[in-house]
Amino acid sequence: MKNVIYFDLETQYLADEVGGWGNIPKMGLAAAVTYSTAHASFSHYAEEDAGALVSELQSADLVVGFNVVRFDYQVLQPYTEVPLQSLPTVDMLQHIQQALGFRLSLDAIAVATLGTTKSANGIQAVQWYRQGEMDKVFAYCQRDVEVTRDVHEFGVRNRHVRYRDRQYRIRQVPVRW
Repeated sequence: MKNVIYFDLETQYLADEVGGWGNIPKMGLAAAVTYSTAHASFSHYAEEDAGALVSELQSADLVVGFNVVRFDYQVLQPYTEVPLQSLPTVDMLQHIQQALGFRLSLDAIAVATLGTTKSANGIQAVQWYRQGEMDKVFAYCQRDVEVTRDVHEFGVRNRHVRYRDRQYRIRQVPVRW
């Protein structure tokens, strides 16, 4: 059985608190969630579990995420010497941006494709982290992984995902995941 690992993480700091988006590695790992198709289960990781997270990602036949190359891997990279960029990865945002010429949010794609939404946003997750409400951070992160998995699986089956254009019309973007 092929082991696809769906992956998302949340940070300790916001971009403006670390000097901007050019300093993503300084944002710090607050929480991460994976879903393994081989085990049909979720795993939760806190900052002190970063090594175990990297090991799970290394065990994957394929890592799937949304903006994972440009963001998640950069946040996680300071915790490991493993070159995360070398892992077999599908970054759904990269594929969609290449096809359309612009970026879309995971939420925008999930709403148009699946009729579902994310449960919160990254700013709220940082606030929960700072308040010690890790159960809320993990729940939010897991919901993002579920949405990522479901959008990816839809795209694999149907060879497209959907979004709404500026006139609020449903459009399709072809994907080859």
